[in-house]
Amino acid sequence: MRNYHITTVWGIPIRVNISLLVFLPVLAWLIGSGAQIEFYAGIVGGLAGTELDLVRLQAGTTPWLVGTLAAVGLFVSVTLHELGHAWAAMRYDLEVESITLWILGGLASFKQMPREWNREFWIAVAGPITSVAVGAVCYAGVLTLPASATVTLFVVGWLAVTNVLLAVFNMVPAFPMDGGRVLRALLARNRPYASATRIAARIGTAFAVLFAVFGALTFSPLLILLALFIYAAATGESRTVALSDLLDGLTVGDVARPVALTVEADASIEDLVDRMFADRSSEFTVTENGEVIGVVTIEDFRALSKAEREADTVADLMETDLPRMAADSPAFDALVELDTARASAALIEGPDGVHVVTRADFASAMEMRRLVGTSGPF
Repeated sequence: MRNYHITTVWGIPIRVNISLLVFLPVLAWLIGSGAQIEFYAGIVGGLAGTELDLVRLQAGTTPWLVGTLAAVGLFVSVTLHELGHAWAAMRYDLEVESITLWILGGLASFKQMPREWNREFWIAVAGPITSVAVGAVCYAGVLTLPASATVTLFVVGWLAVTNVLLAVFNMVPAFPMDGGRVLRALLARNRPYASATRIAARIGTAFAVLFAVFGALTFSPLLILLALFIYAAATGESRTVALSDLLDGLTVGDVARPVALTVEADASIEDLVDRMFADRSSEFTVTENGEVIGVVTIEDFRALSKAEREADTVADLMETDLPRMAADSPAFDALVELDTARASAALIEGPDGVHVVTRADFASAMEMRRLVGTSGPF
């Protein structure tokens, strides 16, 4: 869904997802409802050592004001939480690409997560520590505000409680939440990073199931959405780390195959089909004047109508908008670029000419690594 840039802090773009803009009025209404105000008024009054004027808090448009201020304050708190992560990451010279606020809170996107357990630990705990600090500041505000400032006292007190709850909830070991990342960091102290990730991801998916069941029983759509997010993120990151480990130490030049089966760009589709049968291959590198200019596969051929098959040439059919990479680029980075571009192949430029790498080549390389071990020959 679409994101809107609202400001920049420390060179980090802060963005708001449209899901949050839709959810904010709902959250304001929920916070400003009578039951919520009564419940939290008792807690805030206890923190302030006074009794809040419930009649004033619930009169006229005040509940809407309370709900709006508290909802906005909550997401300001979430932004500070994510900036806590960002600050810790920047201390280790890691690049923070953006911070996005959405319906479930905030997401700080890092260009690369560190594999050193101590770095991940401190980056992960920095967010909850920041939330506790914000809660402490809000609590100090509760102690200093006059009892007559009913609305301000309630909102600041509500934020004091909510920030502490935010810190506690984020420390639940449901990877990839903060607590789950802390768990992975501690596991990675005495076992391989990929193994630590798998264990943390399994625990994360278990929590996702628990959240989904509890969300269904309590009719909580947000909890079910959180469960889906945790499940998808945990399994996705576990898979990414596994792929990264299998490709560790390889360049894309190691994975790419030499250009063996080629077809000229001006060849007819009939010639291409004959070559596919003769060479028993469903994929060819397309050349023009001896230079590699694209790739053509049987999937491209299947998309053609009968009339197009008779009239078109390979040049009309081939894929040309392919990523180009240097042969010494890390293999995992090349695979990520291939996925990002949604391309079937990439052209690899090296000292011995242009080669082609496909998803099948990466799959073969990873299968070989899996069988012989990442320290074995490729």
